[in-house]
Amino acid sequence: MGKPANSANIVAGLSVAGLVLPESIAYGSIAGLPPVHALAAALAGLTVYAIAGRCQVAIVTPTSASAAVLAAALASLGVGEPGARLALTLALVGCVGLLFVLAGLLRLGFIAAFVSRPVLRGFAFGLAASIVLRQFFSVTGVHAPSALLIRQLGEVVAGIARWNVAALAIAALALSVMLALRRWRMVPAAFVVLASTVALSFVVDFAQMGVPTIGRIALDIDWPALPQFGVSQWLSVGSASLPLAMILFVEAWGTSRTLALRHGQTLDPNRELVALGLANLAAASVGGQPVGAGFSASSANDAAGATSRIAGSVAAVALAALLLVALPLIARVPSAVLAAIVIAALTHALDPRPLLRLWQLGRDQWVALAAAVGVLAFGALYGMLLAVSLSVLAIARRLSEHDIDRLGQLDGGRNYVDLARHPNARVDPAILVVRPREPLFFGNAEAIMNAIERATSAATRVVVLSLEESYDLDSSAVDVLGESATRLTARGQRLILGRLKDPVRELLAAAGEPLATLAADGHRSIADAVESARASASRRS
Repeated sequence: MGKPANSANIVAGLSVAGLVLPESIAYGSIAGLPPVHALAAALAGLTVYAIAGRCQVAIVTPTSASAAVLAAALASLGVGEPGARLALTLALVGCVGLLFVLAGLLRLGFIAAFVSRPVLRGFAFGLAASIVLRQFFSVTGVHAPSALLIRQLGEVVAGIARWNVAALAIAALALSVMLALRRWRMVPAAFVVLASTVALSFVVDFAQMGVPTIGRIALDIDWPALPQFGVSQWLSVGSASLPLAMILFVEAWGTSRTLALRHGQTLDPNRELVALGLANLAAASVGGQPVGAGFSASSANDAAGATSRIAGSVAAVALAALLLVALPLIARVPSAVLAAIVIAALTHALDPRPLLRLWQLGRDQWVALAAAVGVLAFGALYGMLLAVSLSVLAIARRLSEHDIDRLGQLDGGRNYVDLARHPNARVDPAILVVRPREPLFFGNAEAIMNAIERATSAATRVVVLSLEESYDLDSSAVDVLGESATRLTARGQRLILGRLKDPVRELLAAAGEPLATLAADGHRSIADAVESARASASRRS
C-alpha cells in the first residue's frame, strides 16, 4: 500500500475518531448508561474488527439502533438500579456475541442472501434519514416521547415555539463548515470542527446562551464480573438478546455489504458474523454496550477516503488519545455540534440516485421503497424485516407465474427463439415448441402444463417442452409432468422434452412410466427434440 493510501487511512481514522467520540456519548445516553460504557465498547469494537473483520471501511462501534433496543431490553427485564443495569448489560452483550460466533461457525450466514441489493439501498436511505431526523429533533430541544419517528416529527413540529434557536444556529454553522471542508478530502472535518468548538468555548459561554453542552464525562468504569444469575434469569436474558442480535446483524450486514459493493468487495457473511461476535464479546469484557457496523461512522470513514481497515485502527488509537487528554475540554462542546457531526456523516447517504435508478430500470423499486419507508415508519429492525418479507414474496410470485414462450426456428438454423420477439421465425403447425419462463416447481408446474395443453390445437401432433430453466424438479413437478404426458397421449398427441438436464433425466428415469419414457426420449437441445418430433409427426400422419 502506497503513501497516499496510508495518508488517506490516517485522515479517515482521525475523522472517524472525531465522530465516534460524540456519537458514543449520545448512544450511551440513549441506552441509559454512563457514556464511558459506550466509549469502552467503541475502543473494543474498533480494535477487534480491524483484526477479525473483512470489510475495508466498516466501523464497529455502538449504534443508535442497538442502543435503543438495549434500553428496551433492559426495561423489559425490569431493572432500575445502576449496578443491576450494568450486570444485565454485560450478560446481554455477552449473549449477543456468543450468538453471532455460533451462527458464523454453523454457517448460518446464508440468511444474508435474502437481503437483496435494492433492500440494502432502501434500508441505507431510510436509516440515514431516520438518524438525521432524530439528531435534528435533539437539537430543537423539544422532548418527543413517542417511539415512532412519524409521531416524534409531529410532536417536534407542534412545539416549534419552544425550539432552541441558538442551538439550531450552532448546528447549522457546524454542519456548513464540515460540508465546505469536504472539498479537501485530506482534512478531517469532524475533528477540525470539534477542536474549533473547544477553542471557541473559552470565548463564548454556551451554557449562558441556553445551549446544552456535553458535560463532564467520568472515565471511571467498574470492571465487570460474570453475573450470578439463576436459570430463569439467564433464560430471560437469552430471550431479550435475540432481538438485540437481530437488529445488530441487520444493521451491520446492511451497512457492510452496501459499502463493500460500492468498492467491488465481496464479503463472507459467516466470517462477518464471527468478527461481529468477537467484537461484542470484547465489548462485554470491558463492560461496554453492544457494537455493530454503524451506518453513520462507516459512511464517514468511506467518505473520508478510507481504503483498508488501517483506518479503523487509527480511529481506535485517536479515540484512546482523546479519552485520555481531551475529555475535560470536550465537556464544553455544545450537544448541537455533536448532532451536526452525525448529520454531516450521513448527508451523502441521502443521495436518491441509487433508488431513482431502480425506477429507470423498472425493477425492484417498490421493494427498495418499502425498505426505506419501513425503516422510517417502524424502525431499522421491523423495516428491514418488512422489506425482506416483500422480497421473498416477490420471488415466490415471480416463480409461481405460468407464462410460457412459444418458440420458432430462426433462419432455418438450430436456434429457437421467442415468437413474440421474432415473428418471422419458422413454425411447424404440427409441432408446438414452448418454454416456461420460470423453473418448474410445486407452485407453478400444474398451471404451466395446463397452459401448454390449452395452447395446443387440432393440428398439433407433438409438444416440445424446453426445460432449460429447470436444473432440477421437485416431486410435485415430476407428478404433473407425468399426468400431462398421459393426457396428451390420450388426445393423440406426444410430449417430448428438450434442453433436458442430467439431474432431471436421472430423476425421471427413476420415477417409472410414463416418466421413464419421457427421460429416454428427451434431448439436450431443442433442435434435436424438434427433429425427433417431426419424425414422430410424419409417422402419425
